[in-house]
Amino acid sequence: PDVGGVVRARALAKQLNCDLAIIDKRRPRANVSEVMHVIGEIDGRNCVIMDDMIDTAGTLVKAAEVLKERGAKKVYAYCTHPIFSGPAIERIAQGTALDEVVVTNTIPLSAGATGCTKIRQLSVAPLIAETIQRIAKGESVMSLFSDQENLF
Repeated sequence: PDVGGVVRARALAKQLNCDLAIIDKRRPRANVSEVMHVIGEIDGRNCVIMDDMIDTAGTLVKAAEVLKERGAKKVYAYCTHPIFSGPAIERIAQGTALDEVVVTNTIPLSAGATGCTKIRQLSVAPLIAETIQRIAKGESVMSLFSDQENLF
């Protein structure tokens, strides 16, 4: 992951009071990735993969497979922007490594995505509405995003 991804993952691990593992990946070219290795303890644990977006789901599925190979009990993915291009839905639906993929509604889901039992969509509307309301009232928006209890 990039530095920002590690920072977000550490914040989530701290909030959930759990350990952190990192998957080191290499991307030889666009939409192609190869998972290299896992840094951290996985065996017998439930794992959460965090990312900002899912495009073709190739990296996500490979990461989940590596985690299961290393003994993960369950693998959940959380993503803000579900692009789901090309074979993404098929990879998620037909693969056995991912137990659930939770996404937001920043991008409308296709019929295939909404029909996939492994994909669950959460609305960001309340957060956006509160942000707009605070801006309109001249109130601080920072606390919405810096207060970890509001994020999880």
